[in-house]
Amino acid sequence: MKLTERYVVPQILNKNDIIVTVPGSKSITNRALLLAALSYKKCLLQGVLFSEDSRAVLECLRLLGFRMEVHEEKKQVIIWGGGGQIPNRQAALNVRSAGTAARFLTVILALAGGEYELDASEQMKKRPMAGLLSILRKAGAEIECMEEEDHFPFTIRSHLLSIKEVSVDTDVSSQFASALLIAGVLLPEGLTVSLAGSRKDGSYITVTLRMMEQFGIPVRREGDCCRILPSTRFGVDKYQIEPDVSGACYFYAMAPLLGVDVLVEQVHEVSMQGDIQFVKLLEKMGCVLQESDSGLWVKGRQLAGYPGVDVDMQDFSDQTMTMAVLAAFAAAESRIRNVGHIRFQESDRIHAIITELGKLGIQCEEVEEGTGIRIHPGPVKGGEVHTYEDHRMAMSFTLAGLKTGNIIIKDPQCSAKTFENFFDIIEEIAARDV
Repeated sequence: MKLTERYVVPQILNKNDIIVTVPGSKSITNRALLLAALSYKKCLLQGVLFSEDSRAVLECLRLLGFRMEVHEEKKQVIIWGGGGQIPNRQAALNVRSAGTAARFLTVILALAGGEYELDASEQMKKRPMAGLLSILRKAGAEIECMEEEDHFPFTIRSHLLSIKEVSVDTDVSSQFASALLIAGVLLPEGLTVSLAGSRKDGSYITVTLRMMEQFGIPVRREGDCCRILPSTRFGVDKYQIEPDVSGACYFYAMAPLLGVDVLVEQVHEVSMQGDIQFVKLLEKMGCVLQESDSGLWVKGRQLAGYPGVDVDMQDFSDQTMTMAVLAAFAAAESRIRNVGHIRFQESDRIHAIITELGKLGIQCEEVEEGTGIRIHPGPVKGGEVHTYEDHRMAMSFTLAGLKTGNIIIKDPQCSAKTFENFFDIIEEIAARDV
């Protein structure tokens, strides 16, 4: 399906089962690509997500000189690990809008040593980097910002950085911590990372630590302190990437919203991805979860409406927009708490939610000093949804159109950042609605 600048969302009226397949996890794909590149083995990655973000990582790895074979039709990438070395010690890279590429590669290149020029999309240039760049500068890296201070683009020059222990604040972005954890294996004496802030036990940090262990990197965590030991043997021959639970949640949200049963193939409750908590929230709202060999069913056919919620979404905040749209159709008001950090992601997501729901006739406001949102359900009217170049705004607000019709998504192409065929799947679902 060729998308235009505006997508008219089809209304879904019947109760047919929805059975879909989603791509591989973006978070796991990008971490696996980098871990495989740094490892000491040839690694076959299976279930790879191919999207704007993962292509940015792949292109950066190619320019850094890593040997790779990419088989997109098979969802596979083969990478010959560099054994803790970057083949090209001089390179000009563009991380585009990929937060993982931006944060992880910045630290990896600084700790590995060399001279690098890093550019980014206009969107990524607005996202915070100060905390990470400050840590690297204190360790001895020369970083020169070419436009706004502490933002992309910048150059990095480094050699034998002196860093054994570091404290990192997780409040703005847990990616800062994950970047230091992964790159710590490059240092001759390893690295001790002390986690500070409100998200030190966050799901993405948990995923990072678990994947490091899966790749054979010795990691010890005691409380808020993580010790990464140097290793000259880490790596795996083969690694299977989980389906993207974040992408699955848009379809699982259709269960209560449309009163249907939804299966996302090969997604299971045991997933290590934090957004599986959203599925458990749907269960509290009245849906029934049922595991099968094919994947997890979320059943909403029996529902005749669903309640509002009061929920802390700090640890699965990528679904804040999905929950906000569901809240517009709930039986009572909802309150989403502890998501202030989403202001600093692809867009100011709190502002975007309130603005776009307001345009559709739904009253909502900031609460808890701007770290939460209260949403009052009501009749949802038609209109155009501005997506702010934010893939999650495009996909979550599509749900409102499936329920009511008369919703237009502007710039639907931005969903390609993580889910290139999202609207193809929406069209397939609508085609069954006959």
